[in-house]
Amino acid sequence: MSYSSRLFPRRSCALSSTALAVGLLMFSAAQAQQTSGSLNALAGKGDKVTIVSKAIGITREQVADKDGAVSFSQLPAGDYVVTIKRADGSTVTRNVSVQPGQSANVNVQQLEQVVVTGLATKTIDVKSAESVQILSKSEIDRIPVARNTTAIAMLAPGATLGDGRIGSTSSRAGNVPSLGGASPAENAYYINGFNVTNIVNGVAFNSVPFEGVGSQQVKTGGYGAEFGRSLGGVISVTTKRGTDEWHGGANVTWEPDSLRGSAVFSKKDDPTSTNPNDWYLAKGPGYNETLRTNLWAGGPLIADTLYAFALVQAGGQKIRSYGTSQQSETKNDTPQYLLKLDWNINKNNTLEFTSFSDKSTDKIQNWKQVTANGTAKGDSLGTDEYTTGGDTNILKWTGWLTDDLTLSALYGVGKYKRTSVVESAGCPYVQDRRTAPTKILGCATTIPISDPNANDKRTAYRVDAEYSINAQHTLRAGLDSEVYDTVDGSVYPGPERKLYQIRRLGAGSRLSNGYVNGATPIDYVQVREYFNGGTFKTENAAWYVEDNWQVTKNLLVNIGLRNESFTNKNADGIPFVKVKNTYAPRLAAAWDVMGNADLKVYSNVGRYYIPVYANTNVRLSGQQLDKTNFYAYTGTNSNDKFQVPGLGTKLGGEVVNSPGAAPDPRTIVDPNLKPMYQDEFIAGFQKALADRWSVGVKYTHRVLKSSMDDICFGAGAAAWAAKNGYTADQAAAIGDTVDHCFLGNPGRDLTANVDLNGDGKLVAVTIPNSALLFPEKPKRTYDALEFTFERAWDKKWSFQGSYVLAFSKGNTEGYVKSDIGQDDAGISQDWDYPGLMEGANGYLPNDRRHTFKFWGSYAATDEVRVGANVMIQSGRPKNCLGYYAGTLDDVSIAYGSSSFYCGGKLVPRGSVGRLKWFKEVNLQATYTPNWLKGATLSVDLLNVFNTRTVRAINEAGEEALGTPSPSYGQPGASSIQAPRRVRFLAQYEF
Repeated sequence: MSYSSRLFPRRSCALSSTALAVGLLMFSAAQAQQTSGSLNALAGKGDKVTIVSKAIGITREQVADKDGAVSFSQLPAGDYVVTIKRADGSTVTRNVSVQPGQSANVNVQQLEQVVVTGLATKTIDVKSAESVQILSKSEIDRIPVARNTTAIAMLAPGATLGDGRIGSTSSRAGNVPSLGGASPAENAYYINGFNVTNIVNGVAFNSVPFEGVGSQQVKTGGYGAEFGRSLGGVISVTTKRGTDEWHGGANVTWEPDSLRGSAVFSKKDDPTSTNPNDWYLAKGPGYNETLRTNLWAGGPLIADTLYAFALVQAGGQKIRSYGTSQQSETKNDTPQYLLKLDWNINKNNTLEFTSFSDKSTDKIQNWKQVTANGTAKGDSLGTDEYTTGGDTNILKWTGWLTDDLTLSALYGVGKYKRTSVVESAGCPYVQDRRTAPTKILGCATTIPISDPNANDKRTAYRVDAEYSINAQHTLRAGLDSEVYDTVDGSVYPGPERKLYQIRRLGAGSRLSNGYVNGATPIDYVQVREYFNGGTFKTENAAWYVEDNWQVTKNLLVNIGLRNESFTNKNADGIPFVKVKNTYAPRLAAAWDVMGNADLKVYSNVGRYYIPVYANTNVRLSGQQLDKTNFYAYTGTNSNDKFQVPGLGTKLGGEVVNSPGAAPDPRTIVDPNLKPMYQDEFIAGFQKALADRWSVGVKYTHRVLKSSMDDICFGAGAAAWAAKNGYTADQAAAIGDTVDHCFLGNPGRDLTANVDLNGDGKLVAVTIPNSALLFPEKPKRTYDALEFTFERAWDKKWSFQGSYVLAFSKGNTEGYVKSDIGQDDAGISQDWDYPGLMEGANGYLPNDRRHTFKFWGSYAATDEVRVGANVMIQSGRPKNCLGYYAGTLDDVSIAYGSSSFYCGGKLVPRGSVGRLKWFKEVNLQATYTPNWLKGATLSVDLLNVFNTRTVRAINEAGEEALGTPSPSYGQPGASSIQAPRRVRFLAQYEF
């Protein structure tokens, strides 16, 4: 959370009970997806209160009630002049800044001004029990940090960076954050009130060009009934807008390769280690340079009526990478734009239009390596092209129908492309895994190949209403609907859609299909054939209602209820998931202990649901083929460019995970399915100290109450049926239904629609959870104690920081599985078979026990400002995953190196130790010359000491049961801390 100073100076006398009640009452008056603010004034009975923002053409007025209270809600962010005309003809004027998601307060019942002047003088907000951090663009510019949404979100207390394999959709995207112990796929992202979260798996989102950001909020808990579809946090961006004067500017940002830290690659046989199997990072060749240009302008198209802000971005990034077997050159292009129009139709109605594009294209040229990690190019492997992002258009109307009733409506359409053109798609993917690092043979460059036309389209609307009944109650209610159309799918490259892996099989070792090797080690080839895909539709809808109740003069209680419905359809448009009426109650309280906003004690409890992502449609209800066979390796490969390994004697039978036909949607989902949800409890306090200083302490407890995943253990279901009166054929039918993977709630009884008698008639059969033999029910808990402090910016200096002690424990991470880098939201390998969950309970991948964050700025002169940003975080728990060697089932072994058995012994989750602490120091220096007003020259040094902490490793410990993997412990290429970067900014504004 981000707090400082306090709402009222110490020398102010305590507010009257009525004044405080009104000041507290309007907590939610400005909370419509956090794109607007509110203003509360305390004057005298019958006084006329007028607020004017000339910059954005807003004028509103009210007459104070018997208690002297006036409230203005749903105000666009900006600077306002508040004029109070008294009964005796005198006037009082105050200046107030309104920020998104905040309430500004003016009290002219006192002799002095008491006002929240925006983010420059933050206060203890006695009207809110949310866990939220809000940063304006001006604040962000004073922090040396990477220029993207995730980097800003990481400033929030307790936020951790997810696994590098989760969310890395392009060379620039980076991974996404884990908030409040949830998986990285469980956050919601908004731009100007419109949900831009990617519906496929939750680990991507649309974004505006960074220079178009006006402010960014990060909610990490305690948010009200207005928000849903998130178990982690809510990240909300409000864009810049035009004002009454024309302003514009241009800037160039440049990160030169010549000042960048060296590229690294992982090697074994660390010369400084006593363990010859240790991995270390060696310096190698590389190139990475970024150059981007932004142009923007904003102002009135029609004075006091129509305003515009427009921005265009050009440029991109160039990367050269040198691997073990292949090298590549990536050229990224980001021709992006933002347009914001604001129309003041009249004093009671406004219309906003937002249009932006975040399209990004990577063109990747590939070559064979002559020598591992060398610069010499071998044969060309062609050019691959990937495009992400797309166009989003949002329209929002706000009407102040009466002094007590406000109504808003939003409609938007967002598109997100995931298209690809892979020149080497005709080449089978061949790996040699007998040594580490793994070698890539042949001409393939990537796996799997995604559908060249993959894309998502969101069409959504929402309506919100607010009604002030009296000084004690303000009611809010709303509803929304989102419809997603998804085209998705993937296939292994090559004419036969197969992946070939040459592996080593030790003496007496066992393959996943049950084949046991003899006394002599052999080489073998694992051949996997795979494809899936289709066109799918997902529908989410919700309504909410809440009451902000001023119980006493110092105590505000927010009571809310949210109801959500989720519908997922298969490729034929037939619903296979249809969940209605998921009630999520919310209760929050904020107590202004002394009545002067000096000390706040707060608490909240709530339930939060998350939708069933479209990834479940694709993987579960679409056509999917997944088969694996094993052959003795002949020791030779084909002489053509494919280099397919020679296949000798077949070793054992075929393993079939999916037969390739789309299933009957009624036979793949428990009709009593409950979406994943969690309960949350938060309690804390905040205290104002000296001028502009504040501190806070907060405790958070989150517990997963229901998990959702696919269950595939048909043998357990069949065995139960055979013992409970079903015939042998009926028991087999029950087993087959579950065996092709069935979406349910692990830990609960499973209801399946089964064709018991082969006559096409489906009969509901309830299989007890005990029959599925899972060692434990789903568990995920998050407990955190958070300490924060802040000294707000006063145009001279600021300082802010936090320490979080957190424990994230359980047997399931949630919608992703970072252990193996799997982002199959809703259908990870967890809960497929009981053996995979044996030993799964422990500290989860996002468990970072200790997190320290500090940042601040100092204006050395009126032209020179310096800043720093420091993050220190303890390491992630390590695992050794291997082939299942337990007795709960005989199928988990088919998953390869995926269970918590390693080397034939149970190695419980997180019991192998932890990775090293992450440490990063960033510095900034900014020069704004007086001799050239509007100019800014800035340099940021990111990761000054060039530390290269490994955030994740390869945890697969075996190549077969009893055969160790030579790649175990290898640092993940996408999870190595970014090197030192130097970023230059040259900017001019008029």
